[in-house]
Amino acid sequence: MEFKLIKMALKEWHATHSQNIPAKIDSLKDRLAALDGKGEIEELSTTECDELHDVSVNIHSLSRLNTSICWQQSRSGWLREDDASSKFLCLG
Repeated sequence: MEFKLIKMALKEWHATHSQNIPAKIDSLKDRLAALDGKGEIEELSTTECDELHDVSVNIHSLSRLNTSICWQQSRSGWLREDDASSKFLCLG
């Protein structure tokens, strides 16, 4: 019973933290471009410099997370396909 609760909590966390990561990355890239553009025209304030740093860090973190999720999904699909192939081969 305890494992079911943990599984449900993990699924809920995953759904809230990994939904639409590419769109979040794109939004952050747009903000980064806006700050870069402004920085070319005038000096950025300390707050804007901090935001520029935070946006860059967030893009990097989300990109790594997205890559990890894609890799895990590809491995999961590969394992399912391999398992299905193994069952097919064992029947003969």
